[in-house]
Amino acid sequence: MDPEIASARQAADDARVLAFGRLQGAAHRLGYLLGRALERECGITNLMYEVLLIVGRTGEDGLTMRSIAQEQVLTTGGATRLVDRMVAVGLVTRTASPSDRRVQLVRLTALGEETTVRASRLHVANIEQFFFGPLPEDHRERFAEDLRTLSHFARDALPRLR
Repeated sequence: MDPEIASARQAADDARVLAFGRLQGAAHRLGYLLGRALERECGITNLMYEVLLIVGRTGEDGLTMRSIAQEQVLTTGGATRLVDRMVAVGLVTRTASPSDRRVQLVRLTALGEETTVRASRLHVANIEQFFFGPLPEDHRERFAEDLRTLSHFARDALPRLR
């Protein structure tokens, strides 16, 4: 606890609180802008896009439902519902693991692969315009690295799903 914060005004004016609020505000606004573009142009939500990316990274091996839930900070039930929607529109398949029939592996379909590529082209263009574009060019790489550090630290601080 910070003993220097003794009033609501001090809390509201604290540089750390302001910086975090700006980070959250930017993330929400950028998420909205980029997410709406994915929905409008590709017919997928930002969360579906993130799942396509993480499943795509695993290739033919596939990814477990538990891994999807952990990576996206979802409950296993939430991950199951999301993947069910993605199966229904033909983006992924879900099959039993050959080594443990209780474990479901998620893999991209051909449509999932095509959608990931199309969505990524759009997403990269929008990232360049809305995320990196406003920043000085010589700050972009460091900024991206700092965000990676924060993301990994926060991920590692979360409790693991059982």
